[in-house]
Amino acid sequence: MSKKFFEERGDQSAVKAEIIQKYFATWANIILPTAQRYGGGKIAYIDLYAGPGRYKDGAASTPLLVLQKAIENPSLSGALVALFNDMDVNNTQTLQSEIDALLGIEKLKYKPEVNCNAVDHDAEEYFATTKLIPSFTFLDPFGYKGLSLRLVNGVIKDWGCDCVFFFNYNRISLGISNPMVQSHMAALFGDDRAAELRKNVEGVKPALREQMILEELTQALTEMGGKFVLPFRFRNDKGRLTHHLVFVSKSFKGYATMKGIMASASSKADQGVASFAYSPADSSMPLLFELTRPLDDLEGLLKKEYAGRTVSMLDIYESHSVGRPYLSKNYKDVLKKLEDAGDVSVVDPDGKPRRSNSFADRLMVSFPKVKK
Repeated sequence: MSKKFFEERGDQSAVKAEIIQKYFATWANIILPTAQRYGGGKIAYIDLYAGPGRYKDGAASTPLLVLQKAIENPSLSGALVALFNDMDVNNTQTLQSEIDALLGIEKLKYKPEVNCNAVDHDAEEYFATTKLIPSFTFLDPFGYKGLSLRLVNGVIKDWGCDCVFFFNYNRISLGISNPMVQSHMAALFGDDRAAELRKNVEGVKPALREQMILEELTQALTEMGGKFVLPFRFRNDKGRLTHHLVFVSKSFKGYATMKGIMASASSKADQGVASFAYSPADSSMPLLFELTRPLDDLEGLLKKEYAGRTVSMLDIYESHSVGRPYLSKNYKDVLKKLEDAGDVSVVDPDGKPRRSNSFADRLMVSFPKVKK
């Protein structure tokens, strides 16, 4: 099945690879100085479903792209520990050959490790019980076998550890109602949640079914320690949902960084607010989806939630943006609009002169009380 997946690289695979590459590079730049100062100076990239390294059209897949980033960066080439795994021996042999042939691979201080193992209970146990160096882990199973809450928790439990996993929505949505794969659904959602979800989604319309499944997944990940969860949707050329990339982190900084990357990868934005989705249909069928005015919604939300309070721009962003599609820029745009309209008052606690058309993180925003 993975052989079919790697036959050729489509637009969705290219977008997925771009998101992973960009986050890895940014994450490494953030984490590496602290790792060098207080740790052993190592950081890791882990891919447990690595594939053969290239698609049949010759395009490099994520493992090779990540290694190329490391080769190009002298600081990273001396610190990166890369761990690749695939359960298909043909994939691992091909991947090893592709890695060995990379131009400049000798610049890496630590030779990339390629293993051939099933992602199973033993893998769960290893990551649950092993203290990891700062690591960015990518889990990209073709379906859902091996993907579990315990595995995700294992790879993010230590400092500086983040994870992105491929969530095959179509297969998982079918699996929830299939008694033959209940053990896999329980591993992914938890026993009680999987049973409750199976009962609640029966006969529900597709859009609501997706919301219910994602909500339960997010709640399960949050409860086990993944404080910040961010899904990115992929739709086909008819606009139908196919799968998600799901980011999990314990760090708001990581969450905000990935949010910016996923926003830039989105194929659609309304009022400057990204859809956090990629679909060829967004350009070919622009009226396919319901139109909204998300910045107008944000304005109303802020007026209601912060009524009678004085809060800094940064505190508003960190407390209000989690679970919502808004970026820091969106908050600044709305707050500037409210200030210009006289709906909020803004003070710089440092007394510094304000630059025109800017809204610094430190600015204190006072919202009026809601009139009864």
